[in-house]
Amino acid sequence: MSLALAGGARQGSSCVTERLSAAARRSGSGERLTRWLVSLPPTLFLLLFFLAPALIMVGASFRQPGDFGGLAPLLVDGRLNLSLETYRFFFGDWIYAEIFLRSFLVATATTLLCLLLAYPLALLIARSERGHRDLLVLLVILPFASNFLIRVYAWIIVLGPFELLYTPFAVIAGMVYVHLPFMILPLYTNLEKHDPALLEAAQDLGAGSWKRFRRITLPLSMPGIWSGSALVFIPVLGMFAIPELLGGTRDILVGNLIKEQFLDNRDWPLGSTLSLLLTAAVLALAAIAVRAGRPRRETA
Repeated sequence: MSLALAGGARQGSSCVTERLSAAARRSGSGERLTRWLVSLPPTLFLLLFFLAPALIMVGASFRQPGDFGGLAPLLVDGRLNLSLETYRFFFGDWIYAEIFLRSFLVATATTLLCLLLAYPLALLIARSERGHRDLLVLLVILPFASNFLIRVYAWIIVLGPFELLYTPFAVIAGMVYVHLPFMILPLYTNLEKHDPALLEAAQDLGAGSWKRFRRITLPLSMPGIWSGSALVFIPVLGMFAIPELLGGTRDILVGNLIKEQFLDNRDWPLGSTLSLLLTAAVLALAAIAVRAGRPRRETA
């Protein structure tokens, strides 16, 4: 009798376990389906507007320029009309490497200046009273309410009387002015989340203001610094309007060079090659920024 009861109990327990397992499998399948449905629109967007143009650029970089611009026919006498000429042209002339290097230097200087200017302001906003934060954030994003070209032309009026127009200083000043909010906002978002109890505890233990900043605030704000740096550095690399309007034609950057190949020289294969190499460099830098800005607990 007792053995029969024990067998029935084991069977009942086995049925409950199977039902729980089936419920867990159904729940897991539902979660996977939800994740797929949520990620499908951005995935299609990236495939359509990033991967497809990138593949077109890859194909165009191996084509020949047309006689009147554009691309030459893909098939000539039944054979593929492809070559590595643009890549040989790029790596065979030092001037392209010089333009890329100059563009990276301008982007680096702009990013560092934005960081130096944005960090104190973001810290001030994050530590202001809650009622004042919204007003200060609104003042930061207020320039976006006006047209980009109007803001750049305003710098022509400002720098013209001081004979600073068409100089590297004018280019970097315009770059910093336009991209400064992109550094302030990620930093503010990061600094606002810091727990003030950490600073109070450090102060109770005798740490001064500089030591509290160096040992607590700065390390915790590194994700914001990397995010802001990526948001500033990457757009500056491809910017061509500000160097053209404020810097003239003496020291062109890679953005101007790509624009000239497509619009002025109508050499689409070379323009595609330059765009492709710039995209590869930007993706490598973005990967480094994402890796460096990842919180430590996620990498452990």
